[in-house]
Amino acid sequence: MLVKLLEPLNVPDSLIEKLAEPIKQKGHEFVYYNNKTTGSTELAKRSEGADVVMIANNPYPTEVINQNDNLKLINIAFTGVDHVGIADAKKQDILVCNAAGYANQAVTELTIGLVMDLYRGITQGNSDVRAADYPGAYQGNEIKGKTVGIIGTGQIGIEVARLFKAFGAKLVASNQASINPEAVELGVEYMDLDDVLSQSDIVTLHVPLLPSTKGLLSKEKIKLMKESAVLINCARGPIVDNDALADALNNGEIAGAGIDVFDMEPPIPDDYRLLHAKNAILTPHVGFLTDEAMELRAQVAFDNTIAFLEGNPQNVMKRK
Repeated sequence: MLVKLLEPLNVPDSLIEKLAEPIKQKGHEFVYYNNKTTGSTELAKRSEGADVVMIANNPYPTEVINQNDNLKLINIAFTGVDHVGIADAKKQDILVCNAAGYANQAVTELTIGLVMDLYRGITQGNSDVRAADYPGAYQGNEIKGKTVGIIGTGQIGIEVARLFKAFGAKLVASNQASINPEAVELGVEYMDLDDVLSQSDIVTLHVPLLPSTKGLLSKEKIKLMKESAVLINCARGPIVDNDALADALNNGEIAGAGIDVFDMEPPIPDDYRLLHAKNAILTPHVGFLTDEAMELRAQVAFDNTIAFLEGNPQNVMKRK
């Protein structure tokens, strides 16, 4: 079979070569493109003849999928899959797999980092101490004793709960799917979403982007939050009504927000209202992006390819 990796995986080429060696040893052909493209025409060209394409977090739209009659597997080296035309792939009996779990620790640590920045004014303090007209020290807050509301208690939500518990926070959660026994063992109290929002000092989102979660934090839901509360979103941008969030920040309805994901990928247009909202710490979708996570992602992605070539596909997205 012909396997094509269509974009870099943020690891050295030497690691790609090492991971690809078992594919070649099994008699398959491997082609690697070590520069990124987002153009449909170029993606289709790169995909020509491939039985397996490996991609990361750049779009792989339906028009590209439809141009390759040979395609059998789309191997997504990423957790989220909303950038791929999955429905059309499944109609054509093309399997789709992902690399869920590779960035659990990375996303968890950024979540904590954003809270620390909001609570202790780290980013603001860095600017203040360099300012010619020093405004004075920022008096912050501590995590210990605060109520942390975790929306979504999958693998990342559980790791977030562990770290906040270590800080001495009270843990509450809402989960659309089911109650996670592991969360209960950690002392997480489950309640409905409205109660989580109204009781929490820190609200952090860890759900996938689905029709049921798009706009989950609507204008009405944001209004349930305390004026002293902060919101963290390291999940997916469209889970939140971000215009309503900007309004809430600018009107003092909530105290702050740490946002790593938006309604589009950076660069963000200047008229995007969160860019100009008060007390917002913004990062350019880097929750998953650490050296350690990238190496694990590459390993999982190549393991997925090898498992497929051996007739035992793994991490396959369920058909709906």
